[in-house]
Amino acid sequence: MWNKVEKILKERSLTIYKLSKMTGIPDNTLRNYRSKKSDPSFTNACKIADALGVSLDNLREKRDKQ
Repeated sequence: MWNKVEKILKERSLTIYKLSKMTGIPDNTLRNYRSKKSDPSFTNACKIADALGVSLDNLREKRDKQ
């Protein structure tokens, strides 16, 4: 998920700090998502998607079927 979030942030010239302000999620938490130290809860994933104006499905990274 975070790879897609970072791509959107870059396209829109937004920072993690700005996303933090838009979502109410502490920037420390967002940085943990970026470094893969933790995964966002469903609630936080929804907040991120809403702030970026995209659906959760757009942020989801689909795994290849084997």
